[in-house]
Amino acid sequence: MACLLDSGYAHIVNDFNERKTYLIVDGENIDATLGMSVLGRRPNPDERPRWDRVAEFAAELWEQPATNLFFLNASSGQMPLNFVQALLAMDYRPVPLAGDATEKVVDIGIQRTLDVLVGRPADVLLASHDGDFLPQLDALLDRGHRVGVIAFREFVSSQLAALSERGVTVYDLEHVVGAFTTQLPRVRIIPLDEFDPTMFI
Repeated sequence: MACLLDSGYAHIVNDFNERKTYLIVDGENIDATLGMSVLGRRPNPDERPRWDRVAEFAAELWEQPATNLFFLNASSGQMPLNFVQALLAMDYRPVPLAGDATEKVVDIGIQRTLDVLVGRPADVLLASHDGDFLPQLDALLDRGHRVGVIAFREFVSSQLAALSERGVTVYDLEHVVGAFTTQLPRVRIIPLDEFDPTMFI
């Protein structure tokens, strides 16, 4: 019996110590940026990200298991149940949070999660444009964690963009991650090695 218990305990310890990528999605921020800044209107269904592709990117980037957390604001008392079911089917863990009108519940939830990950064998991919997470990302970098940002590059906050000096890469949600099935109407600075003239003629 002791041998079985020891074996089970070792399995738990190994799971805890196994290095993982944590994909942390700021759902509100990505949706608002897509609608207000990129499209200027509510996205059509075919203009929304393919979150399964984002999960695949997270697993492949650093070639290690990925845990995918999708944060949602459920302060209204309602959840988008169809979307939650779709996330579960794509191996995401939905994190629906609720608070009062003065609280940025999604930001607070993500900040607390990043604080916990500082002490774990974790690398982080943050899908957001928001600079509110800078202290937590700084702490992760200080402890040697790999950190990446998934976003529309031209709308990333200057605070997050400045982390490039510390080795943080911004992975463009459309052009690098490949999260969309249609081309979005974006005007962005194009690195010369990414320039494809056929996209313009």
